[in-house]
Amino acid sequence: MPKIITLNLKQKFTDFLKSVFPATKFEIFLFILFLIAYGILGTVIALNYRIVFDDRIPWDAYFSFDNRAIVMTGGGFERHPLANYYFGWIREFSFLFSNGKKDEVFRLVLVWCSNVAVSLSLVQIYKYLKNIITLPKKISVLIVFFFSFFTTPILLSFTPETYTYTLFFLVLFNYYAALKLRKEEKMPAVAMTLAAVSIGGLTITNIVKVYIPLLFEKNVFQNWRKFGNLFFRVLISVSVFVLLFLYRLDFKFLNFLNKSGQQYEKFSTPKATPLWDMIASWFFGGNMLFSSFALRDYHSLKGFQFKALFMDVYSSVISYVFVGLILILILWSFARNFKNKFVQILMISFLVDIVIHCILKFGLHTSYIYGGHFIFVVPLMLGWLFYGYKDSPKTISFLYVTVSILFFYLAMNNIFRMVEFFDFLEKYYT
Repeated sequence: MPKIITLNLKQKFTDFLKSVFPATKFEIFLFILFLIAYGILGTVIALNYRIVFDDRIPWDAYFSFDNRAIVMTGGGFERHPLANYYFGWIREFSFLFSNGKKDEVFRLVLVWCSNVAVSLSLVQIYKYLKNIITLPKKISVLIVFFFSFFTTPILLSFTPETYTYTLFFLVLFNYYAALKLRKEEKMPAVAMTLAAVSIGGLTITNIVKVYIPLLFEKNVFQNWRKFGNLFFRVLISVSVFVLLFLYRLDFKFLNFLNKSGQQYEKFSTPKATPLWDMIASWFFGGNMLFSSFALRDYHSLKGFQFKALFMDVYSSVISYVFVGLILILILWSFARNFKNKFVQILMISFLVDIVIHCILKFGLHTSYIYGGHFIFVVPLMLGWLFYGYKDSPKTISFLYVTVSILFFYLAMNNIFRMVEFFDFLEKYYT
């Protein structure tokens, strides 16, 4: 009996490794390719410029990312309840190589940690397209490379922020949950707890997404025993998360409520930009397609002056057309696969962020930094759109050409904007 248990645990651990890391030669190839491409970009930035981490710059040096605050403290507990533990490990790991100094080696290690996380995220996207949607390799590769040129993966590949690791954990969780649902298996309490702690621990609102797949477990609302088991698993995961959170707060929960109210007021202040343009240019578009940039003069509390870079709204009609076409494709995919539970999970998850940012307007004016929470839904929904027409070669060809054209424009635009980004670094962060 102990031998059987050992073999079972060994098999589960092996399956876990195959799910998280590249499992085939082609997946290893993709991982190494992305690692090299993003690695070159990040290494150049880390070794030659101070933008990734500078002890004198508290926040917002580029696109409102709070690199220093996140690396040194994990960010505010009201939004990132357990992030201090994650970034404590990452910070100490970086110090091992830099001998405790916050120099270019320190920046380089931070960048490569982000690079690994984003590259693994892209492999997870490919796994989902191949193993869950069962798309041909040609289509899967097009979609993955299309996504790799999105603003979010490019920026997060060298940015030590919560969003970087949230992207990885959310994509991994969606792939894992889809595997379980496809096999008609329930999600174990341990896996659910790990997901709640990792995903909700980095950004508290994302914990809701951990429980969305549970709604689609087989007969869970028809069988009281199954529903009771589901409730028990949720209770365990929530209890562990809350206890860890309260431990960080020293069990002073009122501090969380007060701070959360302050943060909502701060990040939901209306801007002069029209609501529709903020949604189009920053929430949807900003996480895919770079817009033009705007400079601001900032200073720290100690009086250090520095330049900050932000995204402006789109100035080209073509950019709005690009965003509009992507939205049409996503809605088309949803309509075509409306009864598909995997599609419903993705869209409900996406809806969480739409409510938070577009309806409640939390952080909408800088929503181009939140892409790690939701932008991965775009390539997965494109995958489901191709799947919906698997028996229609003409439609498949049309979609393939359409995505290819969008890919070409995306790549040209984002490469051009990254050149502008380097001009900014050269002027102010050498």
